[in-house]
Amino acid sequence: MKLSQVMLRFLLRRLAVAIPTLFVVVTLAFFMMRAAPGSPFSTDRKLPPEIERNIEKKFHFDEPLYVQYGRYLDGVVHGDFGPSLKYRDKTVLDVLEENYRPSLTIGGAAFVLSVILGVSLGVVAAMRQNRAFDHTAMTVAIAGVCIPSFVTAPLLQLALASKLGWLPTGGWDGGAWPNLIMPVAVLALPQVAIISRLTRAGMIEVLHANYIRTARAKGLPEPTIILRHALRAAVLPLVSYLGPACAGLLTGSLIVETIFGLPGLGKFFVTSALQRDYTVVMGLVIVYAALILALNLAADILYAVLDPRVRLA
Repeated sequence: MKLSQVMLRFLLRRLAVAIPTLFVVVTLAFFMMRAAPGSPFSTDRKLPPEIERNIEKKFHFDEPLYVQYGRYLDGVVHGDFGPSLKYRDKTVLDVLEENYRPSLTIGGAAFVLSVILGVSLGVVAAMRQNRAFDHTAMTVAIAGVCIPSFVTAPLLQLALASKLGWLPTGGWDGGAWPNLIMPVAVLALPQVAIISRLTRAGMIEVLHANYIRTARAKGLPEPTIILRHALRAAVLPLVSYLGPACAGLLTGSLIVETIFGLPGLGKFFVTSALQRDYTVVMGLVIVYAALILALNLAADILYAVLDPRVRLA
C-alpha cells in the first residue's frame, strides 16, 4: 500500500476519534457553564424584570436548555461561536482574534526555547552521567520543576527590572522583544526542566544499547553516533509529552500573563469565566481542545517517522 494511502487511512481513523472527543468536550463545557451559579446578565444594580426578559430573549436564554444546546452546536459546526455576552458588538471570534497574539508569541517562543535547551542539557548530562555537569544540570532541573511560576516571575521582575533596570516590568508594547524576555523565560523554565530529564533518561538507556556499541566499534565519530543514532531513539518518550505541553504554552498562562500585564488568552479565559461570559469561555475551551487533538496527531506522525517499527496503518 502506498504511503499516501496509509497516511490517509491513519488521518481518517484519528478524525473518527477526534470528532466525538471534541463533541464530548463541548457538551461537558456547555452544561457545566450553565450549571454554575449566577448569570451573564447579573450586575450590582438589579435590572427591571422586563429588561432582563428582553435581554434573555435576545440571546435565546428564554428557550429550554436543550434547545439552546442544539442551537449552539449548530453554530459551532458552521464555525460560529456566537456573540460575546459581555463585550458589545463583538463575537467570540473577534475576541479570540484580538487576544491570541500575545499568547501565541510568548508560548511559541517558550516552546522553541525549552525544546532546544532541554534536549541539549539532557544529551550533555547523559553523556556525562554521574559527573559534575550531570548533577548540576539535574539539580537545576528539579528546581525548575519545583519552583512555581508565581515565584520566579516576581523574582525576575525584582532583579532585572526593579533593581537593574535592564528590562521593563511588564506590558505588551506591541510585542517588543524587551517585554518578551521575562515572560518567555518564566514559561520556558519548567518545560526545560521536564524536557531535559526526559531526554537524559532516554539517552542513558539508548547509549547502553547494542547498536550504539556496534557503531562505536566501527569507528563512527561520536557526534554522528549521538545525533544520527542515539538522539533519534532517545527523544521518542519526549514526543508524546510535547503535544499537550505545546498546546498549554500556546493558549497562554494565567499567572504569567497576569503578573506581566499581557492581554493574552489565559488571562482573558479566567476573566470571562468570572463574568459568566459563557460563549467566550466555550470558544476558548474548544480552541484548546482542538489544539490538543491536532498536536497529539502531529506527535503520533512524528513518532512514526522517528521509529520505523511504528506503523500508521
